[in-house]
Amino acid sequence: MSYGTVFIVDDDEAIRDALTWLLQSRGVEARAFASAEEFLGRWTPDMAGCLLLDIRMSGMSGLDLFDRLRDVQSRIPVIFLTGHGDVPMAVGALKKGARDFVEKPFNDNELVDRVIEALEWDDRRRADEADTATLAARLDQLTARERQVMDLVLAGKLNKVIADELGITMRTVEVHRAHVFEKMEVKTAVELAQLLSSFKGER
Repeated sequence: MSYGTVFIVDDDEAIRDALTWLLQSRGVEARAFASAEEFLGRWTPDMAGCLLLDIRMSGMSGLDLFDRLRDVQSRIPVIFLTGHGDVPMAVGALKKGARDFVEKPFNDNELVDRVIEALEWDDRRRADEADTATLAARLDQLTARERQVMDLVLAGKLNKVIADELGITMRTVEVHRAHVFEKMEVKTAVELAQLLSSFKGER
């Protein structure tokens, strides 16, 4: 199975090398950075994968980097690497939205398993966001009247009832209904309802 990239940020070269080798041995792509500043300089909003982040580093700390990423609405999952004394800080980061933390010294297999879980979560999130964006684009194609007809169709109302409520002819309702189905890329009202059931955006 193909996974996203793991971005390792740790100021200890030996740990960076060991983590890179460990992840690559399990078929996971990894890129290492020697500092939070270096990673931040390379960060882009479309980065996909997982961030494996040391909590204590010289210069900008892992917590500071995490806060900076939150400020720019980064959604990449973050797993902190912590020493025993850093656990309270890591727990605090979890409350702010970090994905997980792993204490040093860590079990290799357990660490990789947690990383893979984070990568899979990120893949699902990105797929869901792409689906939502596609659906929003389809909805944006609808005219105000088509949205009214769509809402009444979703309410289970017959064409004649819709025509009466909107003060238009049944033929006009049929035309609008056909346009709604075409733009939403569905063939039935049931398909339309299923398509919109998971949509969280504003119609």
